[in-house]
Amino acid sequence: MTIATTTAPATPPSTPAPPCQKFGTEEHVRGAIAVIDPAQLDRHMRALASFGSRDPRHPGHAQAIAYVKEQLAAIPEAVVSEHKTVYQGIPLTNILVTIEPGRHTDVVTHDWVLVAAHYDSIAVRTPGWRPAADPAPGADDNATGTAALLEYARVLASSRACIQGRIILAFFDGEELFFKGSAAYLQSESQEAPPYPFAYVVNIDMVGFNPIADRLDLIWYGPQSDQLRDRVKAVNERYQIGLSLVEVFANDPRRYILDTAPFGTAGIPSVTLTERYGPADATYPGNGFFHTVNDTPDKITNKGLWLKAAKLTLATALELARFE
Repeated sequence: MTIATTTAPATPPSTPAPPCQKFGTEEHVRGAIAVIDPAQLDRHMRALASFGSRDPRHPGHAQAIAYVKEQLAAIPEAVVSEHKTVYQGIPLTNILVTIEPGRHTDVVTHDWVLVAAHYDSIAVRTPGWRPAADPAPGADDNATGTAALLEYARVLASSRACIQGRIILAFFDGEELFFKGSAAYLQSESQEAPPYPFAYVVNIDMVGFNPIADRLDLIWYGPQSDQLRDRVKAVNERYQIGLSLVEVFANDPRRYILDTAPFGTAGIPSVTLTERYGPADATYPGNGFFHTVNDTPDKITNKGLWLKAAKLTLATALELARFE
């Protein structure tokens, strides 16, 4: 495989996390989120934005795929697979990652936790923008979330001895085309038994811009997601992550172009952490850069917010994946 040239080196070997007695315990979760590396997050974000655009119609899209695969290849414990689909003649590639379990043998094949972020980008709010030729750096939307997933793979690999095989990292494509990649993936999974192997979906999308406060929207889908919403809030408090969460009920998924939409409408408990849908107010000025050619790395103005979002997403997933 030819790897795109980039100034960023491959992900270094995993940093050992404190040993855990049981996967998903409070001790384990605290150790895991403590080793999320802000420098790694920033490095991945800048590399992804450097390809010019990750729109699937642009040459930079293939570079982004190569970069993600290159980083995952540096983690021996990462098991990588692809799910491909086509939307209106546009090829889309979802990248799915699990961490090969260590000493555990009782790995389940259902009730998995899906942790998602989309890696494609778009700049339709820039007048005259041409998908196949013009930039769409997507630093915030959603190189921030994609970088978090890459870092999760590294952190989970450091806890390999504790993993029981219940977390999937999903790098979804085509989210900006109305979540066509995640919807196609869900449809493909529903053709197998059990119909939906996922018990929960936690999505991280556009979490690096808010110069006013460490505030994000917590979007949940349908009454089946009420308990998951409350779990996210409890995790935020339990580990003193420090996010201010604004609850948003996605009563009409067509208004919320997020990769949780197809899962939520299928009845799977689903939540997204994002800044996108919050109205401008005293805690959020609105983001005038997303979906434009100006969504560049210098616009990631609140890296503390980004780190907190990464910690909350991973901590929630680890608790959900714990065997009781």
